Amino acid sequence: MSAQDYSPPWRRGLGYAALIAFGLIFVGPFLIQLATSFKTDADAANNPLSLIPDPISLDAWKRIFGFTEDSGVPFGRWLTNSVIVATFITLGRVFLDSLCGYALARLRFPGRQAVFWSVLAVLAVPGAVLLIPRFLVLKELTLFNTYPGMILPIAADAAGIFIMRQFFIGIPPSMEEAARIDGAGVFRTYWSVVLPLARPGLITLTILSFQGSWNEFQLFLVSTSDPKYNTLTTGLAKFSSGQLGAGTQYPVTLGAALLSTIPVAIVFFAFQRHFIGGQLSAAVKG
Repeated sequence: MSAQDYSPPWRRGLGYAALIAFGLIFVGPFLIQLATSFKTDADAANNPLSLIPDPISLDAWKRIFGFTEDSGVPFGRWLTNSVIVATFITLGRVFLDSLCGYALARLRFPGRQAVFWSVLAVLAVPGAVLLIPRFLVLKELTLFNTYPGMILPIAADAAGIFIMRQFFIGIPPSMEEAARIDGAGVFRTYWSVVLPLARPGLITLTILSFQGSWNEFQLFLVSTSDPKYNTLTTGLAKFSSGQLGAGTQYPVTLGAALLSTIPVAIVFFAFQRHFIGGQLSAAVKG
């Protein structure tokens, strides 16, 4: 029997109570969001932390889904834009980050260590520092207010390159040597032999890339000004600030924000086993 089996009941009870308390701390904001979305504007302003709407109202959800003429919330448009940019950014990061990571892990070329340290240095640069340069570059290349302007600047990232490099380093080189003996080139070896072996790393990168691009705000804010390019993050920010309507409108804002978290939650819970395994593997190989 393990040492845990001999622990007194009161100690295990305290442990469970602590876990429940921490769980409520993390779940609490989502419960408040859900409850507030069924409140009226007045009830939400007067009782912001109450979990019981008084009275229960569906007006916020009707506005979100466009069932009223003056909804003021083009949620469908925001959702479509978020899906488009998040999908292409995720695909770009998975391909480009894995390609760069493989080059840094396997290929021998002059300046390889300098490139790797440069990638690590980029991780230390705050994203806000790059906002003005990105805006100026997008304006110069006529990519402002376009989907490419929202996608290309973050289609690859230093963190993803580092993660994939760590996974590729842990793959035995003998697997690649056998492919080269059979006449496979560098890209064919990477695509057909090494990439399938790095599946946990690819899943980890996919989840992190989708989550990051779905929640991206700063780049989308400086790369667009046309409302038709608003994503869920920029659209909700403008709506909550009063640019798209009057008043606080907490029920509509929190209801739409709650819906925007569902896609990321679905992706994470669908691949959480691979994600956790991939993170542990990267830590061991690092």
